Amino acid sequence: MIKLNTIQIAGILGGLAVAIGAFGAHGLEAILESNARTETFETAVKYHFYHALAILAVGIWQRSEPVVKRLNTVVWMFFIGILIFSGSLYVLSLTGISWLGAITPIGGVAFILGWGLLAFSVKKSQNKIK
Repeated sequence: MIKLNTIQIAGILGGLAVAIGAFGAHGLEAILESNARTETFETAVKYHFYHALAILAVGIWQRSEPVVKRLNTVVWMFFIGILIFSGSLYVLSLTGISWLGAITPIGGVAFILGWGLLAFSVKKSQNKIK
């Protein structure tokens, strides 16, 4: 099994965000317009990319402070958020299956939990330094 580090995961997710965004803007434009979901697709790409960058920042932090184990959970929350939040919006945008909008908030909750855990990780990190 290939084990990827956080920075590699961020690179893969960031590259996918760029590729999906470009493909949406150029190759899927007609489908998105016919489903009236261009803005929804753009929102999915933005949150995907923001959280790929957040994972990159966490990966850099992990390199400097590997003792903060909570950061692994932060990465997982951001990853799950990308899959559920952005993933459901991508599928909704392309298929028009409206019930997918009901699961999108689960991804949003994962994002919020990740940011909250990140905030508490800073405090935990500062306590370790003392």
